[in-house]
Amino acid sequence: MTTTPHDARLEDENADEPTPVAPETPTDAQAPDAPDTPIDLQFELEKAKEKMAEFQDQALRAVAEMENVRRRSAEEVTKARKFAIESFAESLVPVRDSLEAALTQTDQSNEDFRTGIDATLKQLTGAFERNHLKEIAPATGEKFDPHHHQAIATVPSEQEANTVVAVLQKGYLIADRVLRPALVTVAA
Repeated sequence: MTTTPHDARLEDENADEPTPVAPETPTDAQAPDAPDTPIDLQFELEKAKEKMAEFQDQALRAVAEMENVRRRSAEEVTKARKFAIESFAESLVPVRDSLEAALTQTDQSNEDFRTGIDATLKQLTGAFERNHLKEIAPATGEKFDPHHHQAIATVPSEQEANTVVAVLQKGYLIADRVLRPALVTVAA
C-alpha cells in the first residue's frame, strides 16, 4: 500500500491527538444504583406481562368456579324443594295401605276393627316422629301461648286468666315450626 503525501499529513496531524475511546458502561458491581438498560426493561416488561396473564387466568378460573358453585347450589335447592316431602310421603304410604286393607275386610267385629285402627294410628304416629312432626296439645291450666295456640273463645272459669280451658283441636309443629296452632278456649 502506498501512502500519498496527503495521507501522511493526516497521520502526522492525528498523532498528537488522543484516540477517541468508547465510554465504558458501568456494570452492576461498579454502580448498583445505575438505571436498567433497555434490554433489562424489556425483560422486566415481559415478566410483568406473563404475571398479568397468570393472574387473569386465575381470576377467570375463580369466576368460572363460582358460577359452577352457584349453578350447583341452585340445582340442589330445586331438588330439595321437589323432594323435600319424599321422606314424609314414604312414611305415610304404609298408613294408607293399612287403611285400605281395613276397608276391604267386611266380616270384622268392632273389636277387630278397633285393633286395626289402633295399629294404623301407631304407624301414623311413628311416621310423624320420624319426620319431626310433633303435636301441640296443651294441658288444661297451661298458660296460653299465642305462638302455638289459637284462642277460639274466652270463657268464664275458676282457672287463672289467660290459661287454656280446653283443647278443641290439636296443633302440630314440624321441626319446631308451627304447622297448625292448637285451637283452644281460654279462661277470661
